[in-house]
This record gives sequence, C-alpha cells and structure tokens, in this order.
Amino acid sequence: MLRKTIGIFLCCSMLFFMASAAVSSPESSEVSEGGPKLDALLLKAISYEASAESHDDLWQAAAIYCEASRLGSTEAQYRLGMLYAFGKGVPENRAFAASMFSMASQQGHAKAFDMLETVNFESQILPACVTSDTMPEKRPPPVSEPTEHPAPIDLYLESLPGSKSWIIDLANKISDWYEIDPKLVLSIITVESEFETKARSPKSAMGLMQLIPATAERFNVKNAYNASQNIRGGIEYLRWLLSYYCGNIELATAAYNAGEKAVDHYLGIPPYPETREYVKRLKKLYLRSTHPYDKNITEPSPILTKRVTSRK
Repeated sequence: MLRKTIGIFLCCSMLFFMASAAVSSPESSEVSEGGPKLDALLLKAISYEASAESHDDLWQAAAIYCEASRLGSTEAQYRLGMLYAFGKGVPENRAFAASMFSMASQQGHAKAFDMLETVNFESQILPACVTSDTMPEKRPPPVSEPTEHPAPIDLYLESLPGSKSWIIDLANKISDWYEIDPKLVLSIITVESEFETKARSPKSAMGLMQLIPATAERFNVKNAYNASQNIRGGIEYLRWLLSYYCGNIELATAAYNAGEKAVDHYLGIPPYPETREYVKRLKKLYLRSTHPYDKNITEPSPILTKRVTSRK
C-alpha cells in the first residue's frame, strides 16, 4: 500500500511540514487548523475555487493551496491533490495527486484517504510548489477536437441539472484511470441510480453504481455511499466482468445486474424480467457491443468456450 511506503518518504524529506491542529471528518472540511494566517490563506483559496470561472482562477487557488500545504494544511494538501487529479487550473498529474492525497491522509484527512484508494496510483513525487516557494505550472489551453454526433448517453447527460456535473467529472476521470469507456460507466450509473449518491434498492444495493454488500467487500469499498469509492468499486467490478466475458458488453452488463453465476448458469442473459429490461435500457444508452479488455485479470467464462464448441 502506498500509505506505508510514503510514510518513510514523509518522515525523511518533509519534516518541515507542521502537523494539522484539526482532523477532517468525512462530512466536513478543515477550515481552522493552523492559526489566523493559515486560516486566511485556506479561506482565500477556497473562495477562488468556489467562484472560479476559468482555469486561471483555479490556478490562483492552486498557488494558494501550495503555500498553505507548505505550512501544513491537510485540507490544502487534499484540495491541491484534487486539482491535479482532475487537471483543473494545473496540468493533470496523477503522480502529484497521489502524493498530495498520501500526505493529507497520513495526517488523518478522511477524504484524502478515500481518494488515495480511488486514484489507484503510487507516487512520492511532490509538486515543486509544495517543496519550495515557487508557483505551480499552469494547465495548457485545451486542444479543440472535432465534434461527433452525440450518443444517447450524451443527450441524457445534457439533460441533467448542473448539480450532477461533479459526478460526471468524477466518473470520467476514474474510468480513464482504469481504462474503461466513461460512456459505459455513465450509462450504468444512469440505469442503476439516476445519479443519486444515496440510492438504495430493496436488495440493499447501494450508491451510484448500486453495489451490494458482497460486491463492496469484494472490491474493498468501505463506504458505498461515498461517490469516489462507489464508482471505483463499480468500475473494478465492471473491468473484471469485461475480462471474464472477453469484452462482451451484453454478458458483462447482464452479470453486473444478476451476477456472473446466473449468466454462466443460463449460458447468457438470465430469463429474469429485471435483468432483461436492464440490458435493454443499457443498449439504448450505450451502442457498442464490445469493449477492450485485459485478459490478464481473470480466466474467461466457461460459457465462452461452450459457445465456441457448439458452433463447430
């Protein structure tokens, strides 16, 4: 685990960081944690970030978070990590994000610990603006890409209220980290929970990607109602299913709903009305039938071998 290896690094090379006077809870942000100067810096940066209208505004926030991080603010370290993770104001850099999340989590920041597990990356590389009194680099201007005909899931996402945009951003980024098409993940979130973070089914499926307790435990999701943990766990399960069914979207999504044992038992989509309707709705949102997969994750499902044999 990164938090073990980073501990040595922090002790040896970051002794000048002060321990935070307050520890963040999962539901709150640290504001008062190091005296008037540090509090003022943190509030100023948060204000820049909250009212940002451009990446230049977010860069200003990042610069202040750098200074506050040098002074030992765990909240600033967490927030700077988020800016690097999502490429807001500063260039996207998963190594910098992981090191900042590690630093903050070592001092008890719960949200940083959640993101450290979500980012799925190990790093001891800190931004120069955190180790010295320098300004962070700016995110380069975005490169314009040719517009494509919007897919059904894109049209649905455009209809969502702005209050849900952070979930879309989070799903896009975590999908990229795990090399899964974000449109597939967002289609599953749409069908599973309609972007309700606290959704719960009669069968105790929880959160955005509706993880049942067994699946949450299987993929080390400690709080299924935490958006980043839930999406990460759902994507890890989906990634496993895509490997198991060799990229077959129909089988993988049927198994996401009914479980791989049911799909294997029925040699395809189980005859459950709920599962058949589930796959039908997904196919309307996500039009592709196959997805790239990592064959090293698991052995293929035995039903794929049976299908090949039956055709001979």
